[in-house]
Amino acid sequence: MSSGILTKPWPYLALLIAHVIWGANFVVAKVTLQEFPPHTLAFFRFALASLLLAPFFIAQTKKIKIKTADLPKLVGVGILMVTLNITFFFAGIERTTVINASVLTLIIPMLSVILSWWFLREHIFIINLIGIILGLLGAVVIVGLPELTGSSNGALIGNVLIIMAAVSWVVGAMFSRKLLKTYSSLEITAIIFMVGTITFFIPATIEYFQDPGWPARITSLGLLGLTYMTLLSSVSAYFLFEWGLSRTSVVIADLFQYIEPFIATTVAILVLGEEISLIFLAGAILIAIGVYLGTFAKQAHHRLHHHRH
Repeated sequence: MSSGILTKPWPYLALLIAHVIWGANFVVAKVTLQEFPPHTLAFFRFALASLLLAPFFIAQTKKIKIKTADLPKLVGVGILMVTLNITFFFAGIERTTVINASVLTLIIPMLSVILSWWFLREHIFIINLIGIILGLLGAVVIVGLPELTGSSNGALIGNVLIIMAAVSWVVGAMFSRKLLKTYSSLEITAIIFMVGTITFFIPATIEYFQDPGWPARITSLGLLGLTYMTLLSSVSAYFLFEWGLSRTSVVIADLFQYIEPFIATTVAILVLGEEISLIFLAGAILIAIGVYLGTFAKQAHHRLHHHRH
């Protein structure tokens, strides 16, 4: 890998930038949600992203036509990976810290290994099982231990919602695997973004009627956050990730995922003034070890890794 970075650094740089964007997105989402109603923010984000992806999607569908029989499957994946995932994530990030949320999302690759073993009968090693147990134990420490020790800031519900967002993402990604044999990840992404746009429209409309004055309270910071989430997190990072992935491997691309909590934590401390507790640190170490062991020797456990947040 090191020789590859030296001789052909651009794919690695593309992957690095993509994950830096996604890491910072935790903080951007938390700040932007202070100005936008959650479903409205989701609607605008995916509506704008769908418009930006439309030309590429149309160019792709000229080569491969979408089968009518596959539409319900694609819609189902969209509901899981966008509608439910983003609903849970936004609700969770409003109630917990960015630091907690970013580390808890590291259980995604472990959940992917478990579900692939359970439903797809993929092979799992003893070391994977040990890692999964350690990782899940770390999640329990972060989510539940502060409640038991009385040091919680009321983030229990938020932490649980972040885990539910991870579960909905992994289940959707698992169902998308068969579809990836027929359609490109660009086509699937464009379709699930459109599903998100449609499903968030009614809740966003309801939010407007509940509080018609919210658009007047939007500042330049809120608009900047929406722009970041649309142009950078949803579109630019996606292209960078796919381009880097096509020139490296799933294993290498996935390694860069683990810098996201570092970026999110650093930005959260600097921008939001969040603090790291000893309980959190213990849980984070367990999760880090668990993720490494839990996904060891699993080379393709989450091909459709991003667009979650």
